[in-house]
Amino acid sequence: MPFVSVRDLQMYYEIRGTGQRLLSISGTGGDLRRSPTIFDSPLAPHFEILAYDQRGLGQTSKPDIPYTIADYAADADSLLNAVGWESAHVMGISFGGMVAQELALRYPHRVERLVLACTSSGGAGGSSYPLHELLNLASEELAHRQITIADTPWQEETWLSSRTAQFQDLVKLTLAAAQEGVDEPSREIGRRRQLEARAAHDTHNRLSQLHLPVYICGGHHDGISPPANLETIHKQIPGSYLEFFKGGHRFLYQDPQAFKRVIAFLQNKFE
Repeated sequence: MPFVSVRDLQMYYEIRGTGQRLLSISGTGGDLRRSPTIFDSPLAPHFEILAYDQRGLGQTSKPDIPYTIADYAADADSLLNAVGWESAHVMGISFGGMVAQELALRYPHRVERLVLACTSSGGAGGSSYPLHELLNLASEELAHRQITIADTPWQEETWLSSRTAQFQDLVKLTLAAAQEGVDEPSREIGRRRQLEARAAHDTHNRLSQLHLPVYICGGHHDGISPPANLETIHKQIPGSYLEFFKGGHRFLYQDPQAFKRVIAFLQNKFE
């Protein structure tokens, strides 16, 4: 199994594909045992992708100590060292976008082109939904809240009433995904520590220091990382691009155009 010693962790990672190098940084529940992964996405045929389970998640170590977003960025920097990558394109999704911001700010030589998907800067730029407040909910109620926050039309009675079966299918899928690693004794520790770090994230006042190609993208109906948060990031980063797509927090898989635009940006083929 591909594990590597990274700082205070045993980190699980995978590298697949050919082409320009792309470091993929996953979201809050990132776990490479859960499908679909970035390797199942339309990015896969175009890039050599490095993906990994972040501290506290998946098969990577889950130390019961305070985590910070700076720790997550240092983990990514150390992983690049460990696999022999001097630099790469970087794509951060949701929580991974927070880490990607910090990585680009602290280790700018690592990042060639940067994609920030459905994420927030924190601070004066607005924070993503406080998921740490949901930690103690029962599993089915948590699934309901996750779905309705991630895609806001589900909060509308008329929308929900005409799609009851579809909503129940989403609940079942969400509950099934949550079962991965459920018996691991340190899973809840890692999850709690990650959400604590997420709640403290704030890059807003530093984003103007970024001087590299940056593409910011999100869903029109995202209640976790609202469009206003992405607009603020765009205003803070000189020369950045901003686009919105159909869907909510999972817009990358809801709108077929989304991954196409990400690929075009990373390949420097924007029209």
